[in-house]
Amino acid sequence: MARRDLQELERLKLQGGAAASARKLALLARLRTARLRTAGEVRRLHECLCFMRAYADDASLRAAVERALAGFARRADLRAHRDALYATGIAGTTLWFPFFYPTARWLAARWPRLLRFDRRDKKAGEHLARTLPLLVTPLEAQAVRGLPGYAAIDRLRGRGSTDATFLVRRVEAMPGDEATREAFYDAINPSCELAPGADTPSRTLACWRRAPVLYRHAAPVAQRPELRRELARAPIAVRSLGRRAGEEIVALARASMVTRQRDLDAFAYGDARAVLLADDGEGLAFAFVGMQPARRHPIAAIYGGLMLRNGVPVGYVQADLVGRSAALAFNVFETFRGVEAPFLFARFVAALHHLFGATMFSIEPYQLGAGNEEGLASGAWWFYFKLGFRPRHAATRALARADLERLRADARHRSDRATLARLAERHLFFEADLARPTPLPPLAAVGRRVAQKLSRLAGADRERAIDLCERALRQHCGIGTLRGFSAGERRAWRQWAPLAALLDLGRWPAQQRAALVALIRAKGGRDEREYVARFAAHARLQRELFGGALSSRARTTRP
Repeated sequence: MARRDLQELERLKLQGGAAASARKLALLARLRTARLRTAGEVRRLHECLCFMRAYADDASLRAAVERALAGFARRADLRAHRDALYATGIAGTTLWFPFFYPTARWLAARWPRLLRFDRRDKKAGEHLARTLPLLVTPLEAQAVRGLPGYAAIDRLRGRGSTDATFLVRRVEAMPGDEATREAFYDAINPSCELAPGADTPSRTLACWRRAPVLYRHAAPVAQRPELRRELARAPIAVRSLGRRAGEEIVALARASMVTRQRDLDAFAYGDARAVLLADDGEGLAFAFVGMQPARRHPIAAIYGGLMLRNGVPVGYVQADLVGRSAALAFNVFETFRGVEAPFLFARFVAALHHLFGATMFSIEPYQLGAGNEEGLASGAWWFYFKLGFRPRHAATRALARADLERLRADARHRSDRATLARLAERHLFFEADLARPTPLPPLAAVGRRVAQKLSRLAGADRERAIDLCERALRQHCGIGTLRGFSAGERRAWRQWAPLAALLDLGRWPAQQRAALVALIRAKGGRDEREYVARFAAHARLQRELFGGALSSRARTTRP
């Protein structure tokens, strides 16, 4: 009976109307106390509940779903199949991942007694044996010499700390800065488990209560949108969230990654003071999280984002913004795939267009499947192609045309893995402003030019070279000291000094130099939205910073 009820609920989850809603309520009431026979059935019920929370018909149905989810960890069938549901992100089960340092720090700070090593990870144990003596006193290092890594940390950590939390806290106490500590921890790369607790992250309970909610009376629209038309429609409201709400979004974003065995720097280093909420209407919202000033990229402004349906995270996005260009990453969580992914993507692009003024959008090879089996298996390249993205590389265009010809000749044709892999070797692009095509910013080329400049100035003494660049930048801009600059603005100034050394500032008029100073200060401001706008408006800066690569690509990279 329980299996048949589950199957019926899965069939009805997308159906609207009073009759379907009443039937779903009856099925939920029975399934809430039923005992499912297999771990797979427990997981299917969980996924169905999560989906129905995001796409609820009405308030009574959503309330019933939330009651079922709130008690999910206490289900007898979940407890019986707990081991088989390991690392699924379901409440009441253990999480697993080789968390990167900032995420491991967050988990150790919030749940210090529940974070522990997965000791099946033998390689991490070997790394631990070599590095642990560097984190303790010389006498302690002598005491653990020759011991395997996990045995050594057990001898040192005492009863009041788990092995993983002990390591995190010893790395936190290292001299140096956060970058060196992160590199040290990630070189060990330990696999960790987070045991379930009353408030540990779970997909089951993930929801932002402040989000706009809209109840649906029909299935979501599955047809593919026309991207250029969607770009013309702005979100209905955009606002900066206060610190408290921003902290809730950053925590929800981190938890959304942790429970899906993922990590994203834009969330791990998310700044609660730099969270923007774009209300797109009909229960859809995008929460864009800016990065902490100390972790910002010197040129790009990087924003991670959660896609929220009635407050439920249904996917995540990332945008690397340089002036009018936006490099995109997009992922709909597995629970919510196959429903409205093209629409969600189109609205994501529209939000970036209206929030940040982006007009050129690119998808990098990894997102398309290069070195990414998930991208190849999902046919990601054709997903973006059908939405209007196009390759600029001539051989890729020819390959796509040939595959389309095979499809026209045989409607059953599907691109094989080898073809998808070749297609994924190059970026895809979409131009919102066809009159002003934007080249892909050559950030790697800029990095090489900076390296050459610093080497010429002071060889291996990079600190002295940057000091010289900073002094020259102040002289050109008529700034004696940085008095009045915030800590973030000072950091941005030092990051931009070697970039400014690539510019012919002596020939710039005072107004353009003043605009550069304002741009750099905006880079270190509360959020980077102003910086993106100032960069896009400074044509001379872009022309000189990107050099010949900008003008040559402008001639050869039209869609």
